[in-house]
Amino acid sequence: MNCYTREQIEATMKSKGFKYFTGGDYDVNIIGVRNSETRNRVTNAFDDCVTISYKVEGEWQFHCFKATTDPGTHWVENVLNDKGVAILKPGQYRGSHKLRLHQGKYLALDQQKPVKVYRDNNRDNKYDLLEENVHEGIYGINIHKAGSRSAGSTQVDKWSAGCQVFSKESDFNQLMTLAHKAKDLYGNSFTYTLIESKNII
Repeated sequence: MNCYTREQIEATMKSKGFKYFTGGDYDVNIIGVRNSETRNRVTNAFDDCVTISYKVEGEWQFHCFKATTDPGTHWVENVLNDKGVAILKPGQYRGSHKLRLHQGKYLALDQQKPVKVYRDNNRDNKYDLLEENVHEGIYGINIHKAGSRSAGSTQVDKWSAGCQVFSKESDFNQLMTLAHKAKDLYGNSFTYTLIESKNII
């Protein structure tokens, strides 16, 4: 997994015409980067990242966390939806998530507004990202953690059926701490953006 600089992420966001929040403290940017080098193969690995950018007392802070933006092998082969497994389409989803219980278990960023997903139904080892198979709606594309192993999870397996999932609980907890501070300042609404590593400037 590559890590990027905050400046690279900001420049890429602007090149795509996406909003990059540069306002007050804890006006958090949550931006996933999908690893283009996998060429849409189902790797079942945490080989993407989620970046967090925000200011504290006017000074930029930046984190780059190991994650997956793709569903794991289990749900590719055992699809939950008759149209196929969900793969989040790159783009910016304004106000798409809110702090809420994930599967009724723990606080995470849960989807509250429609997002676009590709549906892949042929159960092979490649994600088929076809425009004719794009669907838009609320599908439970949440941002959560893979588990509580201190070293982090290494295989996605059942952890993602399309969710954006952090490998390490400690990394996810940092996001939750920031999300609570942002919620107190700006309300319980979070924008999520997914970009591809091949587009990083």
